[in-house]
Amino acid sequence: KLSDGRFTLGLGTQVRGHIRRRYGMNWSPPGPWMRDYVGAVRAIWHAWQHAEPLNYESEHYQLSLLVPLFTPAPIAHPDIPVHLAAINPNLCAVAGEVADGVRPHPVCTSSYISEVMLPAVAKGAARAGRSVEHFQVAHKPLIATAPTPEMLEERVRDVRARVAFYVSTPAYRAAFSHHGLGELADEMATLSRQQRWEEMPGLITDDILHTFATVGTWDEIGDLLRERYEGVVTSLEFSIAVKTQADAEVMTKLIDQLSSSPSPVERADPATSGPAQGRGRWSQPRGGHK
Repeated sequence: KLSDGRFTLGLGTQVRGHIRRRYGMNWSPPGPWMRDYVGAVRAIWHAWQHAEPLNYESEHYQLSLLVPLFTPAPIAHPDIPVHLAAINPNLCAVAGEVADGVRPHPVCTSSYISEVMLPAVAKGAARAGRSVEHFQVAHKPLIATAPTPEMLEERVRDVRARVAFYVSTPAYRAAFSHHGLGELADEMATLSRQQRWEEMPGLITDDILHTFATVGTWDEIGDLLRERYEGVVTSLEFSIAVKTQADAEVMTKLIDQLSSSPSPVERADPATSGPAQGRGRWSQPRGGHK
């Protein structure tokens, strides 16, 4: 209500190690649970909006109680988009079944999104009899950028370490295996278990770094991002520190550059694993931008 219809709900599942050892909870396959969760959330929203009884039953949820004290009144924009954070095909398929968009992990390259994720989304949509014509791909890729080449070197060091950490995470292995780096992922996982963190960035060569991160100065980064992701994602997010008015003006120009003149894009067809007609666009998050 406060956003006047500009809100998108993003949901993610977290990895097994964090669920078990950080949160102290039992792990179960995330796909079926996420499917049930989205269904439950939407059932609650529907009951609130239409003042109808709640009756949602699934493997993980049996919901039938609405208390007037905690039931909000109908709102003007009740159709709230749901995006799922995903990387592996199973959860991408669930997104195609029940969600309005997917938010790839930062290590997902444009080829991984187009060749692995979107076909999985299409298969899930086909199972549910849904269209992917307006399905969103909201990506926040890894970037290293700075005003000058000298300042960029520090950002590159940071992003190289970030890539090394992500390679070591088994849940993200598929994105690296897609680029022939499965053995490196296994090696990095071993180093992380041994707490040998300081050794890991040295194994990320420049070729690997530039495969998974977009690197350039402020003057270059817009063209580089557009070259990589135009026609693959529907919106792009990035975080760059703005400390002065001059910084803000540079960022405004960058956003304008990324938002202009979209080109047609092929999107995955729910009936097949191949391309289908559709249109992608560069867009700013509704109500503002990062």
